[in-house]
Amino acid sequence: MTPALAFNDLTLGYDRLPAVQKLQADIAEGSLTAVVGPNGAGKSTLLKGVTGALAPLQGKVEFGALNRDDIAYLPQQSDIDRAFPLSVVDLVAMGLWREIGPFGWLGRKQRGRVEAAISSVGLTGLESRPIGSLSGGQMQRALFARLLLQDARLVLLDEPFTAIDARTMADLIAVVRNWHREGRTVLAVLHDAETVRAHFPETLMLARELVAHGPTEQVMTAENQFRARQMCEACAGPPHVCGREVA
Repeated sequence: MTPALAFNDLTLGYDRLPAVQKLQADIAEGSLTAVVGPNGAGKSTLLKGVTGALAPLQGKVEFGALNRDDIAYLPQQSDIDRAFPLSVVDLVAMGLWREIGPFGWLGRKQRGRVEAAISSVGLTGLESRPIGSLSGGQMQRALFARLLLQDARLVLLDEPFTAIDARTMADLIAVVRNWHREGRTVLAVLHDAETVRAHFPETLMLARELVAHGPTEQVMTAENQFRARQMCEACAGPPHVCGREVA
């Protein structure tokens, strides 16, 4: 079966210094995959490579069953300027950007879709609220509503459950699981091992290089996690001077 994504000898980095090195892995179409690893392991860098925001230093990202037009990407909240004067409804409606363009307007049917997306994440009544006044959980709900409108076949999530309350986390996990049931491919950077084990059937563990990739129960072992920490802690000075040979 053709994979949704193929990482072929992929090296990504900044100023010619690798943050992900020689990654070889396939992401199956319709899979629900957690990307895990220690801080500095290259997890967020990998998502930026998939979106095209970061060009490979070596190798490539191949889109088998998909292409970059099929991507919906949720960055970390810290990457989003919440001081920008947008309301909740304005932020969510940006999910229709490909459909209406930068100078388009929302018709009645599209406004209905925006309202439905807002309702599906539990934000009805907050449509006019400035995004700068939202709590962390409310902001994440609004960003998920925007993703819903993008209707993408490949969803990339960078730390989607960080610094939100338990109720919001449960609601958003339900959205992710529904994407999986619909056959969409979901790749999510996560830190909490219990969340990974409970909700993500596949896991890709990085420590700048690939540590393991496959069914979560086979990847999330104490041995693999210890090895990943060794591989990252051994890095000193300009990366990448570590890896499997030092772990």
